[in-house]
Amino acid sequence: MKRLQTDLLRLGVMMFMQYVLLAVWWVPMAAYLANTLKLEMHQVSFILSSMAIGSMASPFVGVIADRYVASEKVLAILNLSTGVLLLLATQQTDFTGLLVTVMLAMLCYMPTWSLTSAIAMRHAPANQFPRIRVLGSVGWVASGLFSQAAIYVFGVAVFDGTALPLYCGAATCFVAAALNLLLPHTPATADKSQRLSVKDMLGWNVVSMLRKRNFFVFMLISFLAVIPFNLYHLYGSIFLSDMNVKHITVTMNWGQFAEIFFLIITTTIMVKFGIKKTLIFGLIAMIIRYITFYLGVELDQQVYYITGILVHGLIFGLFFIGGQVYTDQAAPGAMKAQAQGFLSFAVWGVGYLIGTFLNGYLIDVFRLGDTCNWEALFLISTLSTCLLLCLLILLFKNKESGLA
Repeated sequence: MKRLQTDLLRLGVMMFMQYVLLAVWWVPMAAYLANTLKLEMHQVSFILSSMAIGSMASPFVGVIADRYVASEKVLAILNLSTGVLLLLATQQTDFTGLLVTVMLAMLCYMPTWSLTSAIAMRHAPANQFPRIRVLGSVGWVASGLFSQAAIYVFGVAVFDGTALPLYCGAATCFVAAALNLLLPHTPATADKSQRLSVKDMLGWNVVSMLRKRNFFVFMLISFLAVIPFNLYHLYGSIFLSDMNVKHITVTMNWGQFAEIFFLIITTTIMVKFGIKKTLIFGLIAMIIRYITFYLGVELDQQVYYITGILVHGLIFGLFFIGGQVYTDQAAPGAMKAQAQGFLSFAVWGVGYLIGTFLNGYLIDVFRLGDTCNWEALFLISTLSTCLLLCLLILLFKNKESGLA
């Protein structure tokens, strides 16, 4: 029991550091690119798409962790590399230099989402994962305090919109890399004697899992669900700005605060109701988000926006974190890191990238002068999520009790 508690503490610190080191520089990145460096908006969009593209490296990293190198060492190397690349990014002032350095940094960083999940679920019961992952949300919120501390330490008047977040992100990466070496040992479990093929290197052996109906349905719906999810996750600040909401960053952070609470109760919901109902509840929460946003615009009542923001934690915790737990259960022991990597590739890589450009295109299509026909966009998102909910209810079958 004492060993488990120690491991849970170290895993929680891992999650906390992993999300602090991203949020401290990524959240203010758009302002730095657009307002300070005066890049064109399409150039800003290309640089910001590095998050989705970086996720596509997740299967490859998963293969390395499953087959060759202990996962905690892979994580330390990735964080160290991210820190070095962020330091290089601080020296770039043109589009090409920033695109290359930020893209490489994200190719190192984004696979750590699936890798940290795989490490956590190797050393703790899968149903406890949401309570470990909640420390990542705490870290994301804490990054705001980090920025205030940096202003005091460096004696500057402005933090956001400068290169300081990149420096702070790099420093946090180096601390995280050192702490990673103190994590519970997570050795590779796959048979090294088997010949490594191109499919292995790309992590595409996980595709064989798609022959199982449940996993195929889950992957398809997760891939499609991240597209309407992306509308708020990436473009929510534009919507709130159009609605003349003050203190947009603080307002959106209410969703992160709520996420902390909802991730804590996600474990209880999964144990009591099982994976299928947990995923269903997550999609229902996304429907509630876009209905309340729609009503907020129609009735010109900002209280509806707050409701839609607060359910962010329910959507993320129940559907996306619940999906990671299901993936861990569905994957064979020697493919768990690869399976998490494939999920990240499909959802946060390809799906999120499609959502980025598709939702951006729709915002342009429904643009009305200085604002946008947000009611139409929220109606589209509501109806598409309702369709995905129906498909999940009809096609995803619970063959076992409990979490399966």
